[in-house]
Amino acid sequence: MLFFVVVILGGLFVAADRVAVNLAEDKAADKIRSSQGLDKAPNVAIKGFPFLTQVAGRNLQEVDADLGGIQARAEGRTLRIDQLSAQFHEVTLNSDYTSIESAAWATGNARINYADLTKAAGADVKVTYGGQKDGRSQVKISPNVPLLSQLDVTGSISIVHGDTVRLRADGLPRMCKILPGCESKVRAQTDHDWKLDQLPGNLKLDKVVTMPDGISISASGKNVKLPG
Repeated sequence: MLFFVVVILGGLFVAADRVAVNLAEDKAADKIRSSQGLDKAPNVAIKGFPFLTQVAGRNLQEVDADLGGIQARAEGRTLRIDQLSAQFHEVTLNSDYTSIESAAWATGNARINYADLTKAAGADVKVTYGGQKDGRSQVKISPNVPLLSQLDVTGSISIVHGDTVRLRADGLPRMCKILPGCESKVRAQTDHDWKLDQLPGNLKLDKVVTMPDGISISASGKNVKLPG
């Protein structure tokens, strides 16, 4: 009889714990949406069991958030980040247990597809996969230049200041350098910076890898501020 009582009480505790964690996830998602200016609430998952014991200690083992599609902007042009997911570790709650204060460390990954990169670069430009050279990721940029029927240049994607995605043409053909105004016209189409201002505080973009189906950007940080 005692065994069954223990099982029932244990089941009730697990159920109560799951209800509490689901409510906390919904609240955190809504706060992240409003504070980061997102169109919709992200998916938030609080890891570790039991949740209520973690709350009592004001420390959560891990909080995962999928921020979905967000945007980087520059010069009136918008670059859509197809996906941004992050994992926050050793998360501290504030003194009244109602919101997240910070995470000791965090990692993340962002994805950009070539269609969105092409759209952000402008109507006259096409950006596609450029392979790898000497261990460095590349893209192929095809600008539209009068007098040159077809011009493809090798370009690079890099991260600047931990929050800016930079697209640059690495070099131009000799013919373009000879034609007056060609280089400036090409670089006006190929060279862009897009600043991503919706990142959680202290979470920095740090590495770019180009792949046939898109661009992968890793992120990391310490003492990361996660509204929620």
